[in-house]
Amino acid sequence: MSPKAALEKFIQCDEAKFPLSNSFEDSKVAAIFLLRDDGALLLQHRDNKPGLPLAGKWAPPGGHCEADEDMEVCARRELREETDYDCAELNLLGLFLDDNVENYPAYLLTVFWARYDGVQKLQCFEGQAIEFVRREEISNYEIPQYLIGIWDRAIDAFNQRFQIGLLAEEKR
Repeated sequence: MSPKAALEKFIQCDEAKFPLSNSFEDSKVAAIFLLRDDGALLLQHRDNKPGLPLAGKWAPPGGHCEADEDMEVCARRELREETDYDCAELNLLGLFLDDNVENYPAYLLTVFWARYDGVQKLQCFEGQAIEFVRREEISNYEIPQYLIGIWDRAIDAFNQRFQIGLLAEEKR
């Protein structure tokens, strides 16, 4: 699926407390697009385990929410558990019905973005590795196409918020 086609499923909203149908209550997932000022995105090289969604691929940190857990609380917890990073501010990008993962049922993905402070040290506590990847380097990584479309949307939100013309913009 192309990044543009993936974004057609993207649901914009103003609150993380978007009302969910019962069918998605047990399958809520948060992802955090942590961006540097140059547009590079923190990606995690996921473990290559059978049955693991996106096994062996590169994806932003994130994970499943616990019962009755607020989506922002979930996102902060997952980022801290996987990278030891504490975000000063998380910004809601939107909700995404993710039915792009092969052999895995559709789930509701709540996407947040944040600006990396450049101070805190990142550590890899889950997966094979974590690293910032520049937008023009994506061809060197196995990243699902729909995540690239969301990355573009995160860069747009970042630019609007900080009035920075990220280098990544010209690589689209």
